[in-house]
Amino acid sequence: MNKARDLLAEGLEKIGFGVNARQIDAFITYLEELKRWNRAYNLTGLRTDREIIIKHFLDSLLFANALPPEAVTLADIGSGAGFPGMPIKIMFPRLTVFLIEPTQKKVVFLRHLCNKLQLEKVEIMDKRIEEIKELHVDAAVTRALYSIKEFIGKAKDILNKNGVLILSKGPGLEKELAELSKGELAGISREDIILPFENAVRHIVSVRP
Repeated sequence: MNKARDLLAEGLEKIGFGVNARQIDAFITYLEELKRWNRAYNLTGLRTDREIIIKHFLDSLLFANALPPEAVTLADIGSGAGFPGMPIKIMFPRLTVFLIEPTQKKVVFLRHLCNKLQLEKVEIMDKRIEEIKELHVDAAVTRALYSIKEFIGKAKDILNKNGVLILSKGPGLEKELAELSKGELAGISREDIILPFENAVRHIVSVRP
């Protein structure tokens, strides 16, 4: 696991995080558990340590650039095997994180992982976002699940006042922006970031509805 540790530590430094041994240990446990469960439950199509570290862990942490410093609650909508919510939680333990995921095998994995990592202030909600009525958070994130317009429609009602929706987008961003009204565009900002170790740009889009 030394290669995995070194890759993760280097990647975290590249995106602006200090290296904390306890957090590195948590990510390595996450990596091992994801690979182990993946053999039975097919939680992700990525198989190698390198792929998982870069395209799941580091990619998830790019969302943190858009996270308001005053945010204390975060919802990850369509969390899957925990992305991007779990890597964000590992790096920002002060956050209360809600992982919203309706697929039962993924819910079971997320509960196991929270116990394994002894994480506090994490709630796993085995529902669809449309079924959730009473949740209110400072930020909501999603990864490769909804278009910007869809995400605004589905998630704006769970935001606190001055809350933000955060999405990661690839080459199709301009097409999605063209679907929005002038009013919707007024609340949107973006930051273009290179994913470490990959020749790939991620467009981190922030929406304040």
